[in-house]
Amino acid sequence: MTDNERFKITSNDYADLIIDNDQPIVIDIPYSINRINNQYSTIFIPVSYMTYNSVYKFSYEAIPKCYGLLSSGKMEMENNTTLNALQANTLHGEGVLIGMIDTGIDYTNPLFKNENNTSRIVTIWDQTIETGRYPAELFYGTEYRREEINDALLSEDPFSVVPSVDEIGHGTMLAGIAGGYDPNNPDFTGVATLAEFAVVKLKPAKPYLKEFFCIPESAICYQENDIMMAIAFLQQVAINLRKPMVICLGIGTSQGPHMGLDILSSYLMQVNEAIGFSVVVGAGNEGISEHHFFGVVDPEVGYQIVELNVAPNEYGFSMELWGDSPSIFGAEIIAPDGTFIARIPATILKQETIRLEYGETVIFVDNEVRVPRIGDSFLLFRFRSPQQGVWQLHVFEEGFLNMHYHIWLPMEKFISRETRFILPNPFTTLSAPANAEWLFAVTAYNPVDLNIYPVSSRGFTKVDLIKPNVSAPGQNIYAPSVAGTFINASGTGIAAAYAAGTVAQLLEWGIIRGNHLTMNGIDVNRLLIRGAYRDPNVTYPNQEWGYGILNLEGALETAVLAAPVERY
Repeated sequence: MTDNERFKITSNDYADLIIDNDQPIVIDIPYSINRINNQYSTIFIPVSYMTYNSVYKFSYEAIPKCYGLLSSGKMEMENNTTLNALQANTLHGEGVLIGMIDTGIDYTNPLFKNENNTSRIVTIWDQTIETGRYPAELFYGTEYRREEINDALLSEDPFSVVPSVDEIGHGTMLAGIAGGYDPNNPDFTGVATLAEFAVVKLKPAKPYLKEFFCIPESAICYQENDIMMAIAFLQQVAINLRKPMVICLGIGTSQGPHMGLDILSSYLMQVNEAIGFSVVVGAGNEGISEHHFFGVVDPEVGYQIVELNVAPNEYGFSMELWGDSPSIFGAEIIAPDGTFIARIPATILKQETIRLEYGETVIFVDNEVRVPRIGDSFLLFRFRSPQQGVWQLHVFEEGFLNMHYHIWLPMEKFISRETRFILPNPFTTLSAPANAEWLFAVTAYNPVDLNIYPVSSRGFTKVDLIKPNVSAPGQNIYAPSVAGTFINASGTGIAAAYAAGTVAQLLEWGIIRGNHLTMNGIDVNRLLIRGAYRDPNVTYPNQEWGYGILNLEGALETAVLAAPVERY
């Protein structure tokens, strides 16, 4: 990538593809390339080449997946819980960085200031602002370091100095829960109150990508390669400052095989294995969305009927069928009025994108795509302007090996609430990257009545990995928002932020205080899983709670100290 080419990164006239650096680029299209890390890069091609059959041309894995927010809030303050009542230890995350990849942060909020009015934020990389002052080798956005943020805080017009704004408030909310503290506000205290922050404000997904996956234009949506670039940036910040870091991801997606083998999950697991790093992710909010179907084809019948209700005026949606290997699956599509639309064959010989039209409804189907590292049978359906009513899929299996299959609709913020399966299955609904084996996946519970947050996604993964790992407070939490206000917030993003603050405390104990100098994310996971509170009347691990309720004190009690090594 050069300065002359970098405009393509943010231009809506160019489409993005994620490639493996070890694989040759075999497309006969003009492109520019921007390196993410040693394993992956993004290439940018003219958006005109991103046609309806791009999965067939470029592969499913190459097309960035779309991620949405995992928390929401309301102004009504009834029955909310302040985090102050949940804090009771002497660890405050001192010397540790909390890496936030989200909607940005309100750096003027007193929660993120020291008592001398300087900032606790070491850097903000705003991917949406183009000044030419991008982080080294990343080629887009603008980085604002602590010195500039401090200058802004001294200004009568801070945003004229550092114009990065969190318009949505989600990033501010999660950062506040993870570690916000204002001595003049007795009503709110975050978890790791002496930690510092490194923040990435993600740029919105490009319009062509939302259109390709039939996501409404108004949906808040971010794309996979920008998240990967954010991770690379945060890694370098921590390395440069020689401080441990916990990365908090309060965003997720229902796209992919729910096995933890997608590109972003693989990258995050590499980071999680490095000394001084830990990655915490929200489990998702798909538990009662009715967006998941689980089935098996009865060989005596020959097919299984899957019914899908489509809401009136639905803009469109994508839908993914993943069948267990070695079986391959196909499907017949039946319109709400009973009209037979098409039979999608189960085959490994003829991979293609099939275009179907029925009235105003247009359906694109990609069949049996070979997804690297996964190998399972895969069908991708994309519905544009779908006719309302109950559609049917008649799913059939070649070989009759009695293997299972799953179908997932998009996450709840990308689709109408009334578009749902008639006979849904609430399990195996974790959002990516919460399915990844060694990432710390956190679901949410209500700290008042100690019940699981009913909206929370449920495990296990498609290959029966035990996820989520634990549960943390995430329902009706008193949380900061935009312009210094507070809201009543819920979601597994909230729980992830709370857990990220807890991990910052654990990293302080392990690395900063010298008790476990080689601590990485895998060590963090093991300690917090062992130390989780478990109700003696409940069997663990289970699909709702994982291994129990997050409990830092329990983790410290079970810790096995590492042999002394050179200080991090």
